[in-house]
This record gives sequence, structure tokens and C-alpha cells, in this order.
Amino acid sequence: MPALPPACRLQPLLRLSLLSLSLLSLSSICAAAMAAEIVDVRVDGLDEAMTDNVRDTLSLQDAIGQEVSEPRLEYLLRAAEDETRAALEPFGRYSPEIRIEDSRDAAGRVSVAITVSPGPAVTVRSATVAVEGEAAEDRYLDEDVAAFQPQVGAVFDHGVYETSKARITRRLAERGYFDAEFIARRVEVTRAEAAADIDLRWNSGLRYAMGPVDFTQTPKPAIRDSVLDQLIYWEQGDYYHQGRLDRLRQSLVNLDYFSRVEVESHPERAIDGEVPVTVKLTPAPRSVYTIGLSYGTDSGFGIGLGLERRYLNSRGHKGEARLDWGERRKTATLQHRIPAFAWREGWYTTRVQFYDEQTDYIDTRRSELVFSRNGRYDRRLNLTASVHALRERWAYAYSSLARFDAATLYRETTLVYPSISAEYIDVDDRFQPRRGFGGTAVLRGGLASGEDARSAFGQLHLQASWFKGLGERSRLIVRGEAGSTFTGEVVDIPPTLRFYAGGDRSVRGYAWREIGPRIPAAPGRTAYALGARNALVGSVEFEQYFNDTWGAAVFADSGSAFDDTPDRFRTGVGVGLRWRSPVGPLRLDVARGLDDPDTSFTLHLNLGADL
Repeated sequence: MPALPPACRLQPLLRLSLLSLSLLSLSSICAAAMAAEIVDVRVDGLDEAMTDNVRDTLSLQDAIGQEVSEPRLEYLLRAAEDETRAALEPFGRYSPEIRIEDSRDAAGRVSVAITVSPGPAVTVRSATVAVEGEAAEDRYLDEDVAAFQPQVGAVFDHGVYETSKARITRRLAERGYFDAEFIARRVEVTRAEAAADIDLRWNSGLRYAMGPVDFTQTPKPAIRDSVLDQLIYWEQGDYYHQGRLDRLRQSLVNLDYFSRVEVESHPERAIDGEVPVTVKLTPAPRSVYTIGLSYGTDSGFGIGLGLERRYLNSRGHKGEARLDWGERRKTATLQHRIPAFAWREGWYTTRVQFYDEQTDYIDTRRSELVFSRNGRYDRRLNLTASVHALRERWAYAYSSLARFDAATLYRETTLVYPSISAEYIDVDDRFQPRRGFGGTAVLRGGLASGEDARSAFGQLHLQASWFKGLGERSRLIVRGEAGSTFTGEVVDIPPTLRFYAGGDRSVRGYAWREIGPRIPAAPGRTAYALGARNALVGSVEFEQYFNDTWGAAVFADSGSAFDDTPDRFRTGVGVGLRWRSPVGPLRLDVARGLDDPDTSFTLHLNLGADL
């Protein structure tokens, strides 16, 4: 049979290719015509938590806004029932009734409605929860086991169950039971009886002990190991507890010697049951320089210069020098601190300060020497004992005094007195607390030596703040201050130790120290606060944040500074702007006093932590 010409042989192949191409185009057109777009998935019949969990589980939810083929849509609708059922099991709902309906408009857009009756909740019928082995006698683990949730009769909630299980597992590791393992870890659910039986048991194994602690400082040591060793308040061989390492880490951070602190335990390298601990430290820059500008209506413009030496020597001594030089107010401070880690972790501090103020209202100079020892009693309470030597000279510009000169009658007092102070803070966040309480108490007293006689004095000063979160972005703040001086004549007490009211941290709506006994005003001058024997101030504030950065506040403050009994309390109200800045919370308040209809508005600016 003669061979066909090449052109003839290609024609059937060409017709076949054109036919295949036509069929493929037709299939694509049909598939496109049959595609559907899922535009809405509605879940009805469940509470908010269940609904959210169902939505997070549904493949249909992920397909919203997409075009899917008919087979794919049918698969998603079939899978929705199983996914909904699985999403309800963590809430103890194992027998729900589920109805799924879909509707389509002329454009092929599909809406899906999932109606659910959750059915009866599965409750815990029996629960065997126990820790066996050496930890069986550990009272802290006993407390966790006794508090295990869900308990018999409660709804079997998977989330609650897993949280309780994780808490006990974590506690075993924290307390040194590194070989702990599960003996049983089983939950049996009987759907017909809506009951769950829990069998959860651990074998703790032996408890490990604290091993040697090795300090490493890189690139080169800055502080002697003998100084850091004093922060280790346990003995090698004592039982292991993670809280001890956490406290050591926090103590090292608080020293401010180091820019990086890493504390790690190594159970895998334990010898004779003792866990070695490595502490890796990176010394911080030795010197810190600060400079700032300031302005005050009384002090005028000023500049502040500071130098801090984080460590003066390898024994960990610290030094600081500070100079604040204003037009009418000047302060110079020198401070030296020595580590004091025996008994209670803290510092021996020696501070010398010189102060000079010359305004239109007062001329005062003082020098003070303070020696103190502070210590951390526990994680909430800090105590300080100090001895003060204070010498102060002052004079006020009464109405009869036109200016300060050599003829001015100055008062002068020298005091030597001890002081004891306590600071208690129990809050969730030191910068912007939403829960908790913080306060300070100061008790001091001694002898005041004046020009004419010596007189004894005693003084108690209390300050407290309480914080309560209200919703996710709001909080209530209540503050209070009370102070009292016990002495014969308040004029024998220098202005430094008197009580005042008014200003940013006191009664807003009034100027700094505006409230209380005041000198008779000279012509053209404002009456100036003398300071008082007592003070009593209270404040209520409500803050509402609109996002993670900006918020607003309303507040009312009231208080007075007085010698015997307050003639009346001054009250100020106002509004404020709040900003969580990169360097700390910033508060800008506008307030007005209510006691005088002609009172002007005051502006108050604060930057820094609440406590």
C-alpha cells in the first residue's frame, strides 16, 4: 500500500487536536458556570465561646470570598457537620443536633446557615487525680491536686482539664521532679450517659537538689564572684526550686551591673541528684551620663547634669553625682552605695545634698547628710532605716519685707533624727497597674535645735494607691495621703519637713503647695505656702483607653494642709489625656479648683510609672 503524503497523514491528527481543544474549552466553560462563591456562613444556637470555636474549625469559614466548584462545595458542606461536632467536644457537648442549610442566588453566591442544638453537657462522673512517688508528700502538689478542675459533677471542659493538667506538670518541674512521668492519662466519655471518667496519675520520681552555681562574665569580669555569691541564699544540696533561680535572676537585674542576665539549670548534667546552675552575665557600660532641661514657674529655667557609675570597683560599689542648676533653685547631690546582701538584700547608702532656693517668697539654704540601710523583706515589701543630719536656714517674704538682705531675720535649725520607712507594692504591673495596691509609710523623729531652744518632734507620713481594672481598657484609681507632725511649735520645723497640698501629685486644680497656711501677701505678690503640721488628701480617677496607646481620664481631688484642724478642704476636678509612650506612661491633666469662681485652670504634666 503506497504511503500517504505527509500532509494527508497530519490532517487526522490536526482534527483530533482541534476536537480535544474544543472539548477542553467547553469543560472549562461548564466548570466556570458551575462554580459558586461562598459569601456568608452563619452559626446559630450557641453561646459566644462555642460559636467562635466552631468558626475557627470550619473549612467553610476559610472559603468565604472564594469561588469553589460544585464538588468542592458539596465536600465542605459534608465536612461542616463533623467539624462542628468536633468543635463542641472541648465544651463537653458530645451529642449536638446539627442542621446545615445552604441557599444560592442567581449570581451563584452561596450562604450557609448552621443551626446547632448543643445537647446535654457531659459531666464528670468520677475523677482519679494523683501524684505518686516522692512528691506524694509535697504539700504544694497536694494543693494543686485538690484544686484540679473540672471536679466531679462539673461539666467536662477540655480547656479547663488541660490547664489543670499542665499546672501540675509544670509544678513538678518547678519543684525539681525532673523524672516525673504519666502513669495514666485517660478520659473516657460515655455519650449515652453524658458522663466522663478521668484517670490522671503521675509518678514523680526522686526530687533533685540545688547544685553548684557558676558565674561567667563576658567579655571580661566587672564584679567579683564573692560579691555575687552573697545573692545565693540557699545551700548546695537544698531541694531544687525554680523560684530560687527566678529570684536570683531578678536580684542580678536589679543590681544594674549587667546588660544581660541568663540563669539556666541543667538537670541533664546532675551529679548525685544535684542540678548545676550556670549564670551568664554581660557587664553594662560602666558610666551613665544624663542631661536635661527644666522650667518651673518658681524655679525658672534650669539644666540638670548627672553622672552615675554603675560600679566603682570590683566590689560592686556605686557612685552618683547630680547637679540641678536653675535660675532660683539649685541642688547638688553626691551619693555612694555599698552592696549589703547579708540578712536582707539591699544597700548601705551615704548621701550628701546641698540645696539653695531664692525666690520672691522664700530664701532658704540647707545641707543634709544621710546614712541608710535598705533591704528587701520579701518580693512585695522593702524596708529602709536611716539617720539624717539636717541643717537649714530660711526666711519668708512677709508683706513687710520688700527684699532679702543682710537685715533679714532668718530662722535656723539643726536636726539629727532617725527614720524608718516601708514600701509595699502588690500590683500586676509597676508602670500601669490594673490590679493591686501600693503604699509607703515613713516614721521619723528626733531633736530640733533652734536659736532659742531644743524641741523634740515626731512625724508619720502615709501614702497609698489602689487600682482596679474595669473592662479591657479602663481602670479606677483611688489615692490617699495622710501626714501628721507632733511637736511644740511648727515654726521650729524647717520647711523641708512640713506638709503641703496642691499640685501634680496632690490636689490638681491648684498650684504646687498652694493649699494650706500662707504668708500675708506683699503688694503685687501671691501669698506663699508656709507648710503645715498635718496633711490629708484623697483622689478618685477613672481612665479609659481607646486603643493600646491613647486614652483619657476624669478625676476629682480633695485635700488640705493644716496645723490644728482644716478650715476647709479644697477640691479640684478635671480631665486628662493619657499616652503610653516608649519611655513610660505620660499624663497631661487640665484641672480647676471649685472653691473660688475666679480660679483659673491649671495644667499638670507627669511622665513615668504610677508606682
